[in-house]
Amino acid sequence: MRRLDGKTALITGAARGIGRAFAEAYVREGARVALADIDTARAEASAAEIGEGAVAVEMDVTRQDSIDAAVAETVERLGRIDILINNAAVFTAAPIVEIERADFDRLFEINVAGTLFTLQAVARHMIARGGGGKIINMASQAGRRGEPLVAVYCATKAAVISLTQSAGLNLIQHGINVNAIAPGVVDGEHWDGVDAFFAKYEGKAPGQKKTEVGAAVPYGRMGTAADLTGMAVFLASAEADYVVAQCYNVDGGQWMS
Repeated sequence: MRRLDGKTALITGAARGIGRAFAEAYVREGARVALADIDTARAEASAAEIGEGAVAVEMDVTRQDSIDAAVAETVERLGRIDILINNAAVFTAAPIVEIERADFDRLFEINVAGTLFTLQAVARHMIARGGGGKIINMASQAGRRGEPLVAVYCATKAAVISLTQSAGLNLIQHGINVNAIAPGVVDGEHWDGVDAFFAKYEGKAPGQKKTEVGAAVPYGRMGTAADLTGMAVFLASAEADYVVAQCYNVDGGQWMS
């Protein structure tokens, strides 16, 4: 028996990066997975590359009609949703005096409201269906502390940790476990954009910030998407049935709590 045999999962922001790595790991563990993303073409390509057990669905987490349609399509194609990973998120950076309201609104709309209302839609399905389920929110070490140039992103991830605690306590009565994963610095194509922000505001050469943050990790390097999949599988499995409203650091030793 694989750890997720017979289970179905919906993963947001799954066309690439961490979300795709989760989808690949879940399929290896026996689950069928819907890769939800606003980039439908890339989600379809990723699902095709993963192969049997993976399908693509369109989802824009800033629109309730899109969330509801993606949940309905996943249920129609896979039969049910046993697991949700709220992975869709965006990043920005700026000094406090240069933060723009439009960036603030966009990050909270995607990272916080998107997480909450996708969680809500899937929880409603799980409650109506019966049998419980597992919901995993993607937090961050940035949600554990403030950072000089990353105030808005840090605030959104702190909100995700708080939502995880509240939803976990509220939904466990229905057999729905809500927990979170807080990665540290994770290498990938998104880090090109992150590095560019620090190059702009700290006067660093391209790639310098990435080298510095990797060297500062106690483990000795930046994380990879593959480093996060073990926790994602564990929290989705029966082994985590008694784990409720927790946020797990998977960060190479960057934060202890």
